Amino acid sequence: MLSRAHLGAWARACAIAALFIAIGKDGSALAQGVAPRPVPTMQSFNTLPKDLEEVGIEDKHGAELPRAAELTGSDGRSFVLGEYMDAEKPLVLVLAYYKCPMLCSMVLNGMSKALKGVALQQSGKAPGHDYRVLVVSFDPRDTIDVAREKRANYLEQLGDAGRDLDLASYDFAIGKEDQVRQIADAIGFHYKWLEDSQQFAHEAGLFVVTPKGKLSQSLTGLEFEPADVDRAITEADKEVWHSPLKSVLFYCFSYDAKHGKYVPAVMNIMKLGAGITILAVGVLLVRLFRQDKHRQRSRAVGLGRAPSAPTGPEQQVSS
Repeated sequence: MLSRAHLGAWARACAIAALFIAIGKDGSALAQGVAPRPVPTMQSFNTLPKDLEEVGIEDKHGAELPRAAELTGSDGRSFVLGEYMDAEKPLVLVLAYYKCPMLCSMVLNGMSKALKGVALQQSGKAPGHDYRVLVVSFDPRDTIDVAREKRANYLEQLGDAGRDLDLASYDFAIGKEDQVRQIADAIGFHYKWLEDSQQFAHEAGLFVVTPKGKLSQSLTGLEFEPADVDRAITEADKEVWHSPLKSVLFYCFSYDAKHGKYVPAVMNIMKLGAGITILAVGVLLVRLFRQDKHRQRSRAVGLGRAPSAPTGPEQQVSS
């Protein structure tokens, strides 16, 4: 069992670590005599700059998707979106860009995890057999080679659920900007290129489309419950659509008060994770300290010695 001295050392180490994490890059700024980062106000977090006001996921349930939108598959073939909406099976559609450094990969990972979970539901729905999956890049710089690599990677993630899936059932596509924009506008997916950061600002989500090509549901967020996706596919198959948006909206960028602009939100996720870790360690240390104190008292009683009497103002005075 850790002694009280050891616990004290652990507590001091954690406090120092917490200090370094809290100040982050500002530590170097302070060392150089530069003013620390100002504390952001609530208005900073609640107010979007003008160049991000157009970014978001709009509720457009029941909207019809553009069947004639031209795309290129991961094998180099040309096709139109309508080939994935032939009145036979629902479509799970995701808009992303393949070189996205953060949110897109997280969304695609969440999609793969959810689809694996859907196959384990009571309905046992499987891609290819019960629904189709199509990921479309909205970055005109993406190439067929990158799309092919992405498809292979995420097929591997699907495991047994992705075995023997053909391109008509599961594919990663690219397309010209005007063609992809038609699809994005139809489903209410609004994104924007930010020249300063050389990235796209967008939100995270997947879209479930009916077999006849109408938007049934928009599921937003980074992860998706298999039961929710299973239900969405079932309802889309029945040509049913719902509102409002499910889950929560997750912006690819968040406000940085130091620079007065929005920056990648993953940095905030990392800081939040560090804060939770420090809190968990603190709780553990408190529990260890209390357990150690309890054992010392129990050992004293077992040896026939009474615990030390309280001193100070709390000491009871006999009459």
